[in-house]
Amino acid sequence: MDLPLIWFLVIGFMFVMYFVLDGFDFGVGMSLPILGRSETDRRRIINAIGPVWDLNETWLIVAGASLFAAFPEWYATMFSGFFLALLVLLLGLIARAVSFEFRHQRDSARWRAGWDACIVAGSVIPALLWGIAFANVAQGVPMEPHQGGALVTGSLLTLLNPYGLLGGLTMLALCLAHGAIFLSLKTDGDLKARAHRLADRALLTTTGLAVVFLLWTVIQNPAPLVIVLAALAAITCLAAWMLNRVERDGWAFASTAATVVLAVSTLFGSLLTRAGGPFVMPASDPEGGFVGLTVANASSSAYTLEVMSWAALVCLPLVLAYQAWTYWVFRRRVTAAAVEVLH
Repeated sequence: MDLPLIWFLVIGFMFVMYFVLDGFDFGVGMSLPILGRSETDRRRIINAIGPVWDLNETWLIVAGASLFAAFPEWYATMFSGFFLALLVLLLGLIARAVSFEFRHQRDSARWRAGWDACIVAGSVIPALLWGIAFANVAQGVPMEPHQGGALVTGSLLTLLNPYGLLGGLTMLALCLAHGAIFLSLKTDGDLKARAHRLADRALLTTTGLAVVFLLWTVIQNPAPLVIVLAALAAITCLAAWMLNRVERDGWAFASTAATVVLAVSTLFGSLLTRAGGPFVMPASDPEGGFVGLTVANASSSAYTLEVMSWAALVCLPLVLAYQAWTYWVFRRRVTAAAVEVLH
């Protein structure tokens, strides 16, 4: 296996980790107006992810930096072609981060309500746009060769095609379900019961959307790897709904995490097995022999990838170990009594 292909898989792993971990953060943020019936409830919901949300976003930074270093043409083409969508996404992430820090700075219901609205918007927008972006990357976008790389010729409206929008809605619903189950793990009492009911409804919606989206993905690329990953994603999503119904919270959360892993892996698998690939960003309308950016023609030099490989061997285990330790330290449930003592 050559280094460009290895780094394609490593970057895929980083994005999978990001969507698994920040995915439930997004879901918790979305659930705030649904489950937060009192200020105590809202504080419990926010405190459930308070110690870990910024650590979860580490994977986005690492994935973005690795993408820039390992596949500069992919980075340049995607960030220029998806510029407006990614700018809105980034503003949403900033609004959410600022809200977590500012909402408790004043004892004012109006002040907190404003920042709570930012938390919701900063959770809905990134989840929706990440789904749209990755669905379009897997499907292919209109592009043409440009200065040794590629240039996306479409606009923001081009990304809002039926397949892309379905990918966005699927990611949105999956994150909401993932977050609701996380809250059932981290809370107790009436809030926990309401989180269960929300997860039940969200998982039913997610299963329906995911089946259609994954089937569409398989139709576009019926490779054996894509079929297997898509089928497993649908099975784990249904399993999560069944486990949530019998209140097996830990197993239900593991199942939604597995669904995220398998669904995102289905998209990366589609790029990997697409005819003429493996691709990092295929062209939807190949003309003149230009089929898009492949793992081979978009990667950095062998020396760059070799240096990055040694750095990753040292740093990635440290990141994983620190993250595991953090989750272990903050593993306890967030109770109403604990919130009242803190505030």
